[in-house]
Amino acid sequence: MNHETLLKLAFEAMDNAYAPYSHYHVGACVLTKDGKTFIGANIENASFGATNCGERSAVFAAYSHGYRKADIEAIAIVTDGDRVAAPCGICRQVLSELIDAKAPIILSNGKETVIESVESLLPMRFTSEDLSE
Repeated sequence: MNHETLLKLAFEAMDNAYAPYSHYHVGACVLTKDGKTFIGANIENASFGATNCGERSAVFAAYSHGYRKADIEAIAIVTDGDRVAAPCGICRQVLSELIDAKAPIILSNGKETVIESVESLLPMRFTSEDLSE
């Protein structure tokens, strides 16, 4: 599957966003190595700590179906904002544990597209390797 198709699915997922407070809509689509896709959208809550971002929703959906880090080929994250979408700090940390550090993270707002990786978005990430027994 090419990046354009993955972005199209992420933009379709964005239509499912529930963002009555920020009005900032995010969609995401995870592509697994066997060609399956999992979508996610941001779901807000009046208690902002209970809000879930689109990229976490998509990755959690893939994990909920039994996929793991080695199975994920790429993720597209899109928004309808003026700037290219970029994962928040919490999402960067989650992505650092749940997808390969070199997997493409395709970011777009529909006008501009940028391809990054966990490695580039969070170069000094905290991982399980940092935990000592």
